[in-house]
Amino acid sequence: MANIKSQIKRNRQNETRRLRNKAVRTELKTRVKTAASAIDSGADDAAELTRLAQQRLDKAASKGSIHKNAAARRKSRLTKRSPASTEAAPEG
Repeated sequence: MANIKSQIKRNRQNETRRLRNKAVRTELKTRVKTAASAIDSGADDAAELTRLAQQRLDKAASKGSIHKNAAARRKSRLTKRSPASTEAAPEG
């Protein structure tokens, strides 16, 4: 346990941030999972769910909850799963 006043405050801040980041990452996993399952099942709202998941990934990256390259990678993988991206992809 910290004895220094500034370190006690730093521990409080870190705990608050940890809980916030945990909530954000949990929501990201849920959004990506629902979008992926909607794409796989061919649901009508798959495009909307994908768009929402990508929005949340961008926001988490801008806030620093996840790294920007991790957000880009997840968005890319999610987009690759959708049938619309394979139809529009150029051959070769």
